[in-house]
Amino acid sequence: MTLERPASDLKFLVVGGGIGGLTAALCLAQQGHEVHVFEQATEFVEAGAGIQLSPNCTRVLHWLGLEHALRTEAFIPEATQIRQWQTGKIIAETPLGPEAIARYGMPYYHIHRGDLLKVLVAAAAEHASITLSTSAIVGSFQQTQEGITLPVNDTVYYGDALIGADGIHSVVRASLWGEEKPRFTGNVAWRALVPVARLPPGLIKPMATVWWGPGKHFVHYYVRGGELVNCVCVTEKSGWEIESWTEPGHQEELQAEFSGWHPDIGQLIENVTPESLYKWALFDRAPMNRWGSGRVTLLGDACHPTLPFMSQGAAMAIEDAAALALCAENDIASGLRRYEDQRRDRTAGVQQGSRRNAKIFHLSGVSAWLRNRAAGIASKNAMDSLYRYNVLEAIK
Repeated sequence: MTLERPASDLKFLVVGGGIGGLTAALCLAQQGHEVHVFEQATEFVEAGAGIQLSPNCTRVLHWLGLEHALRTEAFIPEATQIRQWQTGKIIAETPLGPEAIARYGMPYYHIHRGDLLKVLVAAAAEHASITLSTSAIVGSFQQTQEGITLPVNDTVYYGDALIGADGIHSVVRASLWGEEKPRFTGNVAWRALVPVARLPPGLIKPMATVWWGPGKHFVHYYVRGGELVNCVCVTEKSGWEIESWTEPGHQEELQAEFSGWHPDIGQLIENVTPESLYKWALFDRAPMNRWGSGRVTLLGDACHPTLPFMSQGAAMAIEDAAALALCAENDIASGLRRYEDQRRDRTAGVQQGSRRNAKIFHLSGVSAWLRNRAAGIASKNAMDSLYRYNVLEAIK
């Protein structure tokens, strides 16, 4: 093996080239640091389909100079809407679009995960302080008072700090704290894409819509500038516990799961692109008391994997990236501890809120009626507390 040492005095090694890892690289580089990102896949690709980017994270992406690229690739919704599963009655609606900009200072985007990753990769590839490596098989790291050594394939890399941004099955987290067994939540999620050209004009409103029903819910919104409808469907289910974003689903099974729901849902399922249909079991992990040790820490799903019931998983990773860069200092261990201290409570709150929503969304009977009466005010208050947060000003 050869030993590669950085040309500069301060270098970050980032394991994982997803949304969190690449955003971290851009934020760190913007603060004047050198960054090397290691992605195990042969290319930078993002599993999944649509993603919602709320104002609390778009302010970080705009801070990085990505506003034009995002507006080119994304869709700007007019509102969020909650509807009753059978009748389609509107339970609650909150405006977004221009009102979100006026209220929170930043826009709300819907974007395909692959399109967001494309924007991040292009920006990182153009930055002189960022190196991107694919097909990177990471070995066991070692840290000393002087720095980090990280074996990757046949080369040992040296850095001042190591960031594990390698997702829910993080090898960096496992190296730090051992393997963690997650808890199955009793929910199975589906995702699919529907070409708008296959649907009757005006069927899908230009907003993020969630349909609440007994034991399940259905979410849809536009991506790719309005060319596609992204669908995420969650059902309570037992006996199927595959935790993979790339497990194919079957259209007939999804149709059976949502039989009897509003005709709009039936039309969406009928017109999904079969090769875009996947399903995965949702597992839960408790908030961690500590993320890192010394010169090593974690980011995003590696330390606070979040159920998809607040649409904040990627947003928390993007906030993490900015906080990490703003906390970075020559005393690496001290800076990383400060980063964790700044982020732990907020990310734990989102994890716990998402867990609560898993129950709230699926209520039935009198409980659902009471929930619906309170939904408008509760939804707006929850959004305000999330979306007003400015990580760029919050770091103490």
